[in-house]
Amino acid sequence: MKFMAQKVESFYTCPMHPEIQRETPGICSKCGMALIASADKHAGHSTEMFLRKFWVSLVLTIPVVLLNFWAISFPGSGFAPLILGSIVFFYGGWVFLTGAWRELKARLPGMMTLIGVAISAAYLWSVYAVLVGGETLFWELTTLITVMLLGHWIEMRAVSGAQGALKELSKLLPDVAEVIRNGQTQIIPIAELKEGNVVLVKPGGKIPADGTVIDGNSEVNESMATGESKPIPKVKNSEVIAGTINGDGALKIKVAKIGERTFLAGVMRLVAEAQASKSRLQILSDRAAFYLTVIAVAGGLATLVSWIFLESDTGFAIERMVAVLVIACPHALGLAVPLVASISTTLAAQNGFLVRQRLALEAARNIDFVLFDKTGTLTKGEYGVTDIWPVAAKDENEVLKFAAAVDVNSEHPVSKAIVKKAKELNLAIPEAKNFKRLSGKGSEAEMFGQKITVGSLALAEELKFTIPKEVETENKKGKTIIYVVREKEVLGILALADLIREESREAVSSLQNLGVKVAMITGDSEGVAAWVAKELRIDEYFFKVLPGEKAKIVKRIQEGGFENSRPWRVAMVGDGINDAPALTQADLGVAIGAGTNVAIESAGIILVKNDPRDIVKIIKLSRLTYTKMIQNLFWATGYNIIALPLAAGVLVSQGILLQPALAALFMSLSTVIVAVNAVFLKNKKL
Repeated sequence: MKFMAQKVESFYTCPMHPEIQRETPGICSKCGMALIASADKHAGHSTEMFLRKFWVSLVLTIPVVLLNFWAISFPGSGFAPLILGSIVFFYGGWVFLTGAWRELKARLPGMMTLIGVAISAAYLWSVYAVLVGGETLFWELTTLITVMLLGHWIEMRAVSGAQGALKELSKLLPDVAEVIRNGQTQIIPIAELKEGNVVLVKPGGKIPADGTVIDGNSEVNESMATGESKPIPKVKNSEVIAGTINGDGALKIKVAKIGERTFLAGVMRLVAEAQASKSRLQILSDRAAFYLTVIAVAGGLATLVSWIFLESDTGFAIERMVAVLVIACPHALGLAVPLVASISTTLAAQNGFLVRQRLALEAARNIDFVLFDKTGTLTKGEYGVTDIWPVAAKDENEVLKFAAAVDVNSEHPVSKAIVKKAKELNLAIPEAKNFKRLSGKGSEAEMFGQKITVGSLALAEELKFTIPKEVETENKKGKTIIYVVREKEVLGILALADLIREESREAVSSLQNLGVKVAMITGDSEGVAAWVAKELRIDEYFFKVLPGEKAKIVKRIQEGGFENSRPWRVAMVGDGINDAPALTQADLGVAIGAGTNVAIESAGIILVKNDPRDIVKIIKLSRLTYTKMIQNLFWATGYNIIALPLAAGVLVSQGILLQPALAALFMSLSTVIVAVNAVFLKNKKL
């Protein structure tokens, strides 16, 4: 069945400053970025507003309920429910009335319309009953508004967070930059940088803007921006990206791009656009509410007209109409989905993953294609020693000790991995002196009166050393090969690579057993990608993928462009900045918890334990959650099949008549059933 999409109010907002909103396109007055189209059925609302209205309404509802069920009498007590009920109606219920008006203007009535009609009917009838004498519905009215406010607060908390990723992106940039002017360095706020400025980036510092190296050489960690696990050598004329981290050397960089033209700003636009398009999805309860609204309003009007046509008392006809509207009131429907979502969120946390977006968990049950980012997701995102080949050294430990002695003073990721391996094996690392970094080769130091050099292939070529076949094989896999040389003699060779997570093998296997297709995507070279894919038995992989292309690949797979196959429902699993647009483009975005806050804010689900095996748990929980949602929607609406005709007075000739108060009791009973059914989800094991 094809459901109608709800029309929502659109506006333009700044990704970095969401408080800047306009009805037309324009430029942000604070940062100069172009405003991006946004849409939200809760336009102008906030989670804080719903929470505040809920607490005020709850406090006022309690005395209304007490006055209704307990014979409490004091001067003016007869008017207390009217006064308190009126405050709750206009203060707490006004947001639903305005929402209903927007839906009716768009000719697409939904949840807001149903709530608005129900509370209006209950309030108007109650005021009428106070004036002419009769049974009021103030306690039903106030409890209905209070519960609806709670439900909408839960909903907004579950699906909000579109701006979070964009705020995290801005944190990647340093607050200040060290600009070189007239031969002197000057620290200025990053906002004052201009194109053409020359900045100095010291070892370990963050690069403040996109630009070109004009002096110095170093290696820059770009894994968070490009997915490339190896530090990238930077020499004169090399391009650098804002937010990436410099290595051991100092760099002078000429600023080429600032503001909206930077790589980071481009990623921000991609994330914002994907978030905006995702917000147009409708949750299941909205769909049910649309049809329930039509039935309730039509049934209520038909009841009123029918009893007036039968020349019944006008008060009786209005009472019947109110009973119909109250019995159809979405007390239970408003909680059917949010309550299950809240419980499933807790269950998810107990099983090692966090649900940020309710729609994400709902979508997981239909996933049939999982696309894993390599670096930091299937792999640990850090170097590790995988192989050691002694040459002149007596054994592997001696090779490792000499290499670690030289590299213990280096901040290079490869050096750190070598030292870490030596410490893991509890090796005694000799003391080295006169440490020196060799540009383009590695590093050297003195031990026992001899020069020890640790570095790349350039060392072997300089010594005209014949590379063993097994070393060449590992090199073709994309591993980093390091030579340990004493004077002119090669002591041994080490191979390093981004370490594969042990959990990744089981995760891939389990997903394939579920009939889910698994693929890998990376910014790394083909050799690295092929090696990891072979180790994990993944048939499909994408390599050398630029940041902006990841989201395009996800979209291509979704549309059936992958190998000209059918459209797929894609889950993207990643941890880097460059994964953020792809995470939001995918039907399900899952972030590894140890990744960047950007990826975490862009994803609907976060793996806290960095365990890819939890993807299987996500799919199982999604199916359980969906089943509970369907059951709750049945209990929230199914009783209407019997109760609505009784409320309308179909069996009045048989002496069976459903009074408005009893109709409200049935409505409340359905809410209890929904709550109890949702609680059963807590006992499910994944």
